[in-house]
Amino acid sequence: MYRSEHPRPLMERQYWLNLNGEWDFEFDFSRSALARGMQEENAVFTKKINVPFCPEGELSGIGYTDFIPACIYRRSFDITAERLKRRIALNFGAVDYKASVFINGVLAGVHEGGYSSFCFDITSLCREGSNTLTVYCEDDTRSNKIPSGKQSQAFASSGCFYTRTTGIWQTVWLEFTPKNYIKSVKYYTDIHAKTLTIQANVVGEGILSAIAEYEGNEVARNSLCAFSGSAVLTLKIEDIRLWEVGNGRLYDLYMSFGGDEVLSYFGMRDIHFDGPKFMLNGECVFQRLVLDQGFYPQGIYTAPSDAELEGDILRSMAMGFNGARLHEKVFEERFLYHCDRLGYIVWGEYASWGLDISYPDAIHSFLPEWIEILERDFNHPAIVGWCPFNETWDENGRRQDDRILSLVYKTTKALDPTRPCIDTSGNYHVMTDVFDIHDYDSSGEAIRERYKDIPQGRIVDKFSDRQTYRGEPIFISEYGGIGFMLDRKGWGYGNIPETKEAFLERLKDVTDAILDNPDIFGFCYTQLTDVEQECNGLYTYDRTPKFDPEEIAPIISRKSAIEK
Repeated sequence: MYRSEHPRPLMERQYWLNLNGEWDFEFDFSRSALARGMQEENAVFTKKINVPFCPEGELSGIGYTDFIPACIYRRSFDITAERLKRRIALNFGAVDYKASVFINGVLAGVHEGGYSSFCFDITSLCREGSNTLTVYCEDDTRSNKIPSGKQSQAFASSGCFYTRTTGIWQTVWLEFTPKNYIKSVKYYTDIHAKTLTIQANVVGEGILSAIAEYEGNEVARNSLCAFSGSAVLTLKIEDIRLWEVGNGRLYDLYMSFGGDEVLSYFGMRDIHFDGPKFMLNGECVFQRLVLDQGFYPQGIYTAPSDAELEGDILRSMAMGFNGARLHEKVFEERFLYHCDRLGYIVWGEYASWGLDISYPDAIHSFLPEWIEILERDFNHPAIVGWCPFNETWDENGRRQDDRILSLVYKTTKALDPTRPCIDTSGNYHVMTDVFDIHDYDSSGEAIRERYKDIPQGRIVDKFSDRQTYRGEPIFISEYGGIGFMLDRKGWGYGNIPETKEAFLERLKDVTDAILDNPDIFGFCYTQLTDVEQECNGLYTYDRTPKFDPEEIAPIISRKSAIEK
């Protein structure tokens, strides 16, 4: 079994080759593989691995969960004479952490960052017939210079830290394009002007054309002459179908340039804040989000199938949620595609934990990859905001370098002025569009009291010595965390309810306290599923519901005060 679906629905080409499946594999505990010539075509490998599953996961066929400082992969692929006439691009969904890529023993490129996608042009390195692809990966989860999210820095998983992921963990594929091709695109939609503006980055020269369709019917087309660099093309769309919560209403988009043909899609929607209210297409929408950490029992970071990616969204919606915080991980593009299609709002985040930002040079391990993530995911209508950091705690008595947070915030807004940005979720805010708070109090009365004076510019903030509320929209971006397990084993926030009835009573109490506040625009419940020993999910780790969704959904989905 391997992941066979196209990994990038926003930029899908007809001529592509999925490289998932069985690869040769070796551990490299001494980090000496390259010195020993393992990148050479005649190197001897003794193990097999099922890509794109990481070696820690059972689905990889290996299931080794101790620290893996380095490992090396190899497989062959065939290039026909016809393919050799085209540009050959090698794409990786994600490799954790540093990837050195070789084609036929020659270095094609190096990428650092365990969560962003990357691509190398390997045309000049390929030959007709069989070619050898070797990928050497280095990873040091225990280093404070590398972002690692919720991957455990200790041998065993504990608390809210889980099994590590090393090496390739998303799809690897080849694309075959003409010499003139579309390198990237950004979509800007305007529901009032009824336009889609395409900002395309093209290589070469030719006619850039775009045709938009809705449910098979053409609704707009336009074209222009374009040359290497940026080209801007605007489509006038008279038939407006709005992207809404619960209904994505996506348009198909067909683009061509110099013989390159790309299938894409877009959604027509508008987001902004009106005072404390989050507005979607001019209507106030309360964000009923759930914390989704994107871990899977057998695949760790990688879902066992595309259906399971969609399944987690449907499970969340069944419990009454309309979106998620994609927490301490950058989710793969197929997941975001399903969010787009289903009308499921999400915050795009980063795996910031593990990186010590009390040192100013931490910016070098953060910003380049964060920029790649912003560029990759800009076009997803489901993403309604960015959150680069989460809970930036002090490190050994050293405070966060506030300059890092402000620089990342400013960079985010420069690259994407269309969405709000939370500088660091929970603490400690420096420069932010949203003042979000993590509040795991088990008393609804205490939550009501804490936020009753928001209109007067006052909240009870336990970090008021480190951050200042300046009237930004308020988001309770983590709450609940109510542990519940049948065998009484595991970890969750606060006291574990003894019965299902006690759980439901507490959930309703704390949720009502937030929904009844007319100055809070959203919440995020912790969490969708259990993850290993952390048992505060509404589903178990294997996705079995702990509660009938019909018991949870009325609590989560009832109308909020800010919507009235």
